[in-house]
Amino acid sequence: MTRYTLDDEVVDAYVEAGRLAKKRLEIAASMVKPDALILDVVESTEQAIRDEGAEIAFPVNISLNEAAAHDTASFGDERVFSIGDVVKVDLGVLINGYIADTAMTVDLGNHAKLVEASRNALNAAAAMVKPGVRTGEIGAAVQAEIEKLGFLPVSNLTGHGLGYYHLHGIPTFPNVAVSGGTVLEEGMTFAIEPFATTGSGHVTGAPRTEIFSQIGRKPVRLPSAKALLKTIETRKTLPFSRRWYHDKNSEVNIVRMCNEGILTDYPVLRDIQGSYVSQAEHTFIVTEDGCIITTA
Repeated sequence: MTRYTLDDEVVDAYVEAGRLAKKRLEIAASMVKPDALILDVVESTEQAIRDEGAEIAFPVNISLNEAAAHDTASFGDERVFSIGDVVKVDLGVLINGYIADTAMTVDLGNHAKLVEASRNALNAAAAMVKPGVRTGEIGAAVQAEIEKLGFLPVSNLTGHGLGYYHLHGIPTFPNVAVSGGTVLEEGMTFAIEPFATTGSGHVTGAPRTEIFSQIGRKPVRLPSAKALLKTIETRKTLPFSRRWYHDKNSEVNIVRMCNEGILTDYPVLRDIQGSYVSQAEHTFIVTEDGCIITTA
């Protein structure tokens, strides 16, 4: 028994969330075709998760080409997929407060090798997950697999611990070799997500922001702001989409609450213009002698 030991009900929730996340990811990916609306893929996937009796852990992310993460459809979004796009689909399912986080890349062009790089890196990482292994060792394996195919890992994006209504915790999993790192223990739950790129290997925030979460508690005066915050608080700090609250008052109140430190925003993260990024991700539970991959 370790400090991370999980009871059977918690493990069952993680496994069921993973099963559903895998199913919905595969269906969402099958909808990614030239001229299909990004909004249709996002909204149908989010609704399908709800229809199965689960909750959305975070807005379905659809990130194109040099965009690596944190993009989702806006309200009334008219963007469509195009021939040549490299499309990252990243989604999260929540059951009884426990999260499955998984992602894959759909190639609408000639980038099969790039997609293979992140997938191979994830497979290499998965083969190493067991008690006693350090996260830095896993990062080294991820980097080696990506560089083997001629690409760069994204050095400032990491995998992350998962917990009860908690999406980004410890340990973190670098996509590059680092000395030391956290030693894995039985019962740890986390997502590993290698990113491979044709660009610089470093992402920065873009002007586009569609995803937010609550980080603070302060009183708000306007009735419309109070009503919005009450709804946001049901997310228990998990991210939400601007699209979910698209009336004029909510738009203004979201900006105001960001300025007041009640909310934080998550800009789209992108590599250099003209580059392409691929992603692969699974959720893990460390067991006594290995791991359960809940989303595999």
